[in-house]
Amino acid sequence: MGIGTSIFLLALGAILTFALDATLAGIDLDVVGWILMAAGVLGLIMTTLVWGRRRTVVSTSDEPVEYRRVEERRDIAPPL
Repeated sequence: MGIGTSIFLLALGAILTFALDATLAGIDLDVVGWILMAAGVLGLIMTTLVWGRRRTVVSTSDEPVEYRRVEERRDIAPPL
Protein backbone atom coordinates (compact mmCIF):
# COMPACT_ATOMS: atom_id res chain seq x y z
CA MET A 1 0.00 0.00 0.00
CA GLY A 2 1.40 3.38 -0.92
CA ILE A 3 1.28 6.74 0.76
CA GLY A 4 -1.56 7.92 -1.44
CA THR A 5 -3.74 4.93 -0.64
CA SER A 6 -3.05 5.31 3.07
CA ILE A 7 -4.02 8.98 3.03
CA PHE A 8 -7.16 8.13 1.06
CA LEU A 9 -8.16 5.52 3.65
CA LEU A 10 -7.53 8.01 6.45
CA ALA A 11 -9.67 10.67 4.77
CA LEU A 12 -12.47 8.26 3.92
CA GLY A 13 -12.50 6.90 7.45
CA ALA A 14 -12.61 10.39 8.93
CA ILE A 15 -15.50 11.33 6.68
CA LEU A 16 -17.45 8.21 7.65
CA THR A 17 -16.72 8.70 11.35
CA PHE A 18 -17.02 12.45 11.89
CA ALA A 19 -18.84 14.06 8.97
CA LEU A 20 -21.48 11.55 7.92
CA ASP A 21 -24.64 11.19 9.93
CA ALA A 22 -26.39 8.35 8.13
CA THR A 23 -27.55 4.94 9.22
CA LEU A 24 -27.58 1.70 7.33
CA ALA A 25 -29.34 -1.42 8.46
CA GLY A 26 -26.82 -3.68 10.18
CA ILE A 27 -23.76 -1.48 9.48
CA ASP A 28 -22.29 1.00 11.93
CA LEU A 29 -20.56 3.60 9.78
CA ASP A 30 -18.62 4.97 12.75
CA VAL A 31 -16.95 1.61 13.29
CA VAL A 32 -16.24 1.25 9.57
CA GLY A 33 -14.66 4.72 9.61
CA TRP A 34 -12.44 3.88 12.59
CA ILE A 35 -11.35 0.66 10.90
CA LEU A 36 -10.47 2.52 7.69
CA MET A 37 -8.50 5.15 9.62
CA ALA A 38 -6.60 2.41 11.48
CA ALA A 39 -5.80 0.71 8.17
CA GLY A 40 -4.58 4.04 6.76
CA VAL A 41 -2.30 4.67 9.74
CA LEU A 42 -0.95 1.12 9.57
CA GLY A 43 -0.35 1.55 5.83
CA LEU A 44 1.57 4.80 6.42
CA ILE A 45 3.74 3.16 9.06
CA MET A 46 4.48 0.13 6.89
CA THR A 47 5.22 2.31 3.86
CA THR A 48 7.69 4.47 5.76
CA LEU A 49 9.41 1.39 7.18
CA VAL A 50 9.76 -0.20 3.75
CA TRP A 51 10.93 3.05 2.09
CA GLY A 52 13.36 3.71 4.93
CA ARG A 53 15.03 0.35 4.40
CA ARG A 54 15.10 0.80 0.66
CA ARG A 55 17.12 4.00 0.93
CA THR A 56 19.84 2.46 3.08
CA VAL A 57 23.25 2.27 1.39
CA VAL A 58 25.01 -1.05 1.80
CA SER A 59 28.76 -1.24 1.32
CA THR A 60 30.34 -4.66 0.84
CA SER A 61 33.93 -3.62 1.33
CA ASP A 62 35.88 -1.04 3.26
CA GLU A 63 38.41 -0.51 0.47
CA PRO A 64 38.25 2.66 -1.62
CA VAL A 65 37.22 2.41 -5.23
CA GLU A 66 40.05 2.30 -7.75
CA TYR A 67 40.04 4.97 -10.38
CA ARG A 68 41.54 4.39 -13.79
CA ARG A 69 42.85 7.16 -15.93
CA VAL A 70 41.60 7.09 -19.51
CA GLU A 71 43.56 8.95 -22.14
CA GLU A 72 42.59 9.64 -25.69
CA ARG A 73 45.23 8.86 -28.29
CA ARG A 74 45.29 11.26 -31.20
CA ASP A 75 48.15 9.63 -33.14
CA ILE A 76 45.98 6.75 -34.39
CA ALA A 77 43.48 7.25 -37.20
CA PRO A 78 39.82 6.60 -36.32
CA PRO A 79 38.24 3.43 -37.77
CA LEU A 80 36.45 3.70 -41.09
